[in-house]
Amino acid sequence: MSLRLSTVILPYRRWHEGSRSAWVRAEELGFHAGYTYDHLSWRSFRDGPWFGAVPTLTAAAGVTERMRLGTLVTSPNFRHPVTLAKELISLDDISGGRVTLGIGAGGTGFDATALGQEPWTPRERADRFAEFVPLLDRLLTEDAVSYEGDFYQAHEARNIPGCVQRPRLPFAVAATGPRGLRLAARYGQAWVTTGDPKLYEDGTPEQSVQAIRAQAEKLAGACAEIGRDVTELDKILLTGFTPDRARPLESLDAFVDFAGRHVELGFDEIVLHWPIPDSDFAADQKVFERIAMEAPAQLR
Repeated sequence: MSLRLSTVILPYRRWHEGSRSAWVRAEELGFHAGYTYDHLSWRSFRDGPWFGAVPTLTAAAGVTERMRLGTLVTSPNFRHPVTLAKELISLDDISGGRVTLGIGAGGTGFDATALGQEPWTPRERADRFAEFVPLLDRLLTEDAVSYEGDFYQAHEARNIPGCVQRPRLPFAVAATGPRGLRLAARYGQAWVTTGDPKLYEDGTPEQSVQAIRAQAEKLAGACAEIGRDVTELDKILLTGFTPDRARPLESLDAFVDFAGRHVELGFDEIVLHWPIPDSDFAADQKVFERIAMEAPAQLR
């Protein structure tokens, strides 16, 4: 199978002032999937425009036909499995079964306190994630669900008719720790990583590749524990957070070199940020589009 290229389009522009055209163009360029972040606000974009993920993806479903759509990623920070399941089933229906749910444990950013709560500790985030994913799995595959957990409850929650995709839409689980990787092994149709965040500032690309290789090996171990073949999971790299930063988008050759090193690690899909001027994701739009159109053929 050849490498799939996808893009993540941040929801920082009004739909009719640039956002719509980006989603349309992404499909024209042949991207496998178009993702967006699911945050209430995010990093340097906090004090500027920022729109909701599910409405954005719903609108994107209306102007695209083939490209898959998804979150990269949503988290328990401000989501509840019952309400999220209803939105996902609706989005899967509207898109004709093109939705992938990227999901992670959440972090300590603005979403962590936007609802007025204290930030969760790493252990509590892991505990909540360990309840969130199995409950969401049930909600998306069963007509009626009741559940009483430490963090989440559901009382006769109805989700008829369920997803267009059967038995449910795919989960792409973002994880690097042992508990998250076990969830990816059990419930994921794909695994997502951004690399090792500790290497972003001072690490080297070579160290990053080694760290990602170690993550993939731990995923294989988690799969082996439950008797699952790790090759059943797609492996997705969300770029922009390794020591390479934006350098892979400087030229077609630079990207092919970067992508080739990660294809060797077993990655099936690499996700590029749609260029955003004057940001960490600034890139030449023409070079970006050339990469989208020409790189996959060079990476077969």
